[in-house]
Amino acid sequence: MMPRYTTRYLSAALLYGALGLAAFISVFPFIWMVISATNTTADIVTGKATFGAAFLANLGTFFTQVDVPLIMWNSVKIAVAGTVLTLLVSSLAGYGFEIFRSRFRDRVYTLVLLTLMVPFAAIMIPLFMLMAKAGLIDTHIAVILPTIAWAFVIFYFRQASKAFPSELRDAAKVDGLKEWQIFFYIYFPVMRSTYAAAFVIVFMLNWNNYLWPLIVLQSNETKTITLVVSSLASAYYPDYGTVMIGTILATLPTLFIFFAMQRQFVQGMLGSVK
Repeated sequence: MMPRYTTRYLSAALLYGALGLAAFISVFPFIWMVISATNTTADIVTGKATFGAAFLANLGTFFTQVDVPLIMWNSVKIAVAGTVLTLLVSSLAGYGFEIFRSRFRDRVYTLVLLTLMVPFAAIMIPLFMLMAKAGLIDTHIAVILPTIAWAFVIFYFRQASKAFPSELRDAAKVDGLKEWQIFFYIYFPVMRSTYAAAFVIVFMLNWNNYLWPLIVLQSNETKTITLVVSSLASAYYPDYGTVMIGTILATLPTLFIFFAMQRQFVQGMLGSVK
């Protein structure tokens, strides 16, 4: 029979070994992407797993073929504007569903949640026809509008609002604050960790959004980096080194956002209230 401390060390070693393996599997695609960005297409196809000397050539090719400042600006504009509007509208809805009571509140809320069961493919054509009649095809507004009232974010904010101290709202009402003032001056600062977590989730989804922008953005001047990288990868003879450069550029903003806000993200997901 093994001593107790030996069993404990063995269990810890197995645990950290499993965690290390899971971490490596998670990080490996990014490592492979970086390595491939330094190799030629021929080396990538043959599975070369070491760094090469073609990074500057791939970088120059990508910047020659693509208007990088324009597509990055398009992606940033759509992601930031869509995220801010989604958080504003959806948090207002979640706050209202939790704070205000009425006969039909739960029924309306149930209908909102039921929209999560509708696949995007089912509403894609009607949504395109709606945008076409509104004259919004090939505009960034057409990409942003369908994401503003997102049922999941509404659900998330309603659940988070359950932890909002009702005493603060009652005290603010006594002091004469109006409802919009309570929301912006009290609710928003108290729930900032919730907003931070929602910001990370919504920003990543808006930044990586592919199918809907592919449908409504038809000119090169309005396309995002995800669409451009996809078009490079689907060429008849794709230059995989150049594609990897574009993939890295498309990945860096989401990595920066997540690592810059990871503490607030964890607090928000755990339901922390400041």
